[in-house]
Amino acid sequence: MKEIFENEMKLEFVSKSVNESFARIAVAAFASQLDPTIEELADIKTAVSEAVTNCIIHGYDDKQGIVKIIGKIKENELIIEISDQGKGIENISIAKEPLYTTKPNLERSGMGFTIMESFMDKIEIESIVGLGTKITMSKVIKAKENEQEEFETLTNR
Repeated sequence: MKEIFENEMKLEFVSKSVNESFARIAVAAFASQLDPTIEELADIKTAVSEAVTNCIIHGYDDKQGIVKIIGKIKENELIIEISDQGKGIENISIAKEPLYTTKPNLERSGMGFTIMESFMDKIEIESIVGLGTKITMSKVIKAKENEQEEFETLTNR
């Protein structure tokens, strides 16, 4: 059974590093309808940058391909799928380890997945060697009323 979303967007672009900023701005614009805080928006943009950069640098290596982004909104949750049809990841567990990189010569920090995990509420990685990788990330955007209630609770008002 297909899930019902309140809104959905799809975006495809060529795997060039100049398109990374385009991707983060497009996703941020889509997410803005949930009225996120500046911090939440910055978290989303950072996670998208990391995922797109992984597609470009690691997925396609020095070849050109297509990066796909699907954004979905369900209630106050933003779900983002970023995928490539690149070379795939041999061992996801190893790739997720902090400081692990397959491109030390490019001064890559090996922190991409760690950053995505710390800025988003949930992250799933699916990959098949030779076929590509899909990263699904989600973040619940807190309603402004909830933030006010939390503030009042913390300040005993």
